[in-house]
Amino acid sequence: MAAISLRNVIKKYGKGKHELQVIHGVSADVADREFIVIVGPSGCGKSTLLRMVAGLEEISGGEISIGARVVNKLEPAERDIAMVFQNYALYPHMSVFENMAYGLKIKKMPVDEIKARVDKAAGILELGHLLARKPRELSGGQRQRVAMGRAIVRQPQVFLFDEPLSNLDAKLRAQTRIEIQKLHRELGITSLFVTHDQVEAMTLAQRMMVMNAGNMEQFGTPEEVYHTPATTFVASFIGSPPMNLLKNAPGGKPGTITGIRPEHMDIGSDGWEVRVETVELLGAERLVYGRLGDEQVIVRTEEGQAAPAPDAVIRVKPREDRLHAFDALTGKRL
Repeated sequence: MAAISLRNVIKKYGKGKHELQVIHGVSADVADREFIVIVGPSGCGKSTLLRMVAGLEEISGGEISIGARVVNKLEPAERDIAMVFQNYALYPHMSVFENMAYGLKIKKMPVDEIKARVDKAAGILELGHLLARKPRELSGGQRQRVAMGRAIVRQPQVFLFDEPLSNLDAKLRAQTRIEIQKLHRELGITSLFVTHDQVEAMTLAQRMMVMNAGNMEQFGTPEEVYHTPATTFVASFIGSPPMNLLKNAPGGKPGTITGIRPEHMDIGSDGWEVRVETVELLGAERLVYGRLGDEQVIVRTEEGQAAPAPDAVIRVKPREDRLHAFDALTGKRL
């Protein structure tokens, strides 16, 4: 096992007037056995950062350490890491057993040791009854488990996951998230997991790194990121629906953006005056979309509470202890 350290990591492409910097001095410490999720929208640099840790991308500045070693100049094979990609990349002509054993066979590991490792990984991932099958005979979720098994048998210091659930449907994604959590509890291997999906980030992470345009906006537990977002970007990206960010909230201070999550407002007889635009029914809850002056506001209500009609004017009271304040110029939390 190993800790990971990032020190002012920078990535640039091109030179001179064509130079483009895509990672802007990211620094973070990942503890041994910790499961970290790197989350952000497409193009924010999360996969590039992961690929630099893996050695698949050269770093333009800064330092990356795995364990006690600075790995800036080491090839991927020398870093003692294993990657699981969005694309399963299984050999179609090989069985599940052969796919999982291939990397060990290339290293000329003894046959008995290979079998023991594959059998153990197959047991953890519930693949034992599928070892003789070819990839074409497997579901998408089973193929992804084989890809994870191939990584497990290497017994690396670090697991790197690059959007591994993106090709799965919603039900399989949820099921595979549970399997990944169980896998980490059993193996305890330091892991970096990249995703654009905030649900994956919130459910999997022990801590999460929120990326935006090559910058790390916040690094903290899911609870810290959700309840005390460091910036307006984090507040708007984490949470579904996102936090309401109001420039002209009643009682708000000039130059300050007021933030309030949809579930932290109550419909009643007093509070802000909101004109209802539409109501979404989402099973056990409803989302009320309305206008507070010229700004949109979203209120989440529980099942059983009467839903207001479109064009109705309602009173919405924010919970004072749940209000957030951000600098309107920098977007940073005040």
